[in-house]
Formats: sequence, structure tokens, C-alpha cells
Amino acid sequence: MTEGRPRILVLGLGNDILGDDAVGLLAARRLRFLLPETVDVVESGGGGLDLLDVLEGYDRAVLLDAILTGKHPPGTILEFSAEDFKKDDAPSPHYAGLPTVIQLAESLGIRFPTLFQIVAMEVENPYEVLEGLSQPVETALPAIVERVKKIVHGWLFDSSPPS
Repeated sequence: MTEGRPRILVLGLGNDILGDDAVGLLAARRLRFLLPETVDVVESGGGGLDLLDVLEGYDRAVLLDAILTGKHPPGTILEFSAEDFKKDDAPSPHYAGLPTVIQLAESLGIRFPTLFQIVAMEVENPYEVLEGLSQPVETALPAIVERVKKIVHGWLFDSSPPS
């Protein structure tokens, strides 16, 4: 923590040319103008081990990303904590999943967020090359932005995540 305040990162993940996969990036772009300047908002097309460099030095982090489970309608917002990802390290399209990245940071003694929140949106197709979001994801974009605002404001003003 710096000056009694936690260093907070909002990290939008995705790819602009893969349709719904861009939802994390687009949410981050909106949040950049809605959050206090003390919160860093970053966009990244990387993942896996790239996250080590991006997350280093932060106390708390919200990761925004697309998810395709097939279990929920597109536009559904799903939330996970770092604990959800410590259970196993399933194959990841980013080569090293979040559990591996967290374990590596711990073993290397890298200053890494102690509080993670992953906010993902169920999408239709994050693999098709096209610009723009599907209608259900576009419609739900404001809701994911509002959810992340609530999480960050909870961290800033209550020093704990909202329920």
C-alpha cells in the first residue's frame, strides 16, 4: 500500500478483432473515465505469464475478460476470486493460467495483488474475427462497467470488496 491507500489495478483483457473477446478491453476504456485517477486502468491483449509484469506492484486487481462456458446466456456476468483459480490450473488459451501466475509470483517473492476479483462476461463467440460485440454482450456492457465501479469503490472507501 502506498500512503495508506492500496494500489489498485483494473485490467481489461481481450482482443479487439475477435468480436466478443473485446468486452474486457471495452469495459476498461469506459472505466478509465469513471474511476478516480488513483486507480490504474490498463488494457492488455496478453495473458498467462505476461500478467506477472502487469500485476507486479499492485495490492488489489480487478481483471475483466470474456468467458465462454456454454452454461449461461451471453451477457451474463460471472465473478471469481483468486481462490477459485487456486483449485486447479486447467488448460488456458493464455498458456499459463492464473493459478500458475499466482504461484510463480509467490515463489519468486514478487509483490503481487493480495486481493483479486475476476469479472467475466459470458460471450457468444470469442474466436470469430470481427469488430464489434454481439447484441447480448453489447447490451450487458454497461452492467459489467457498473459492477467493476462498485468493486473498486468498495476497495477505496471501505477497504473491502462489496458483497
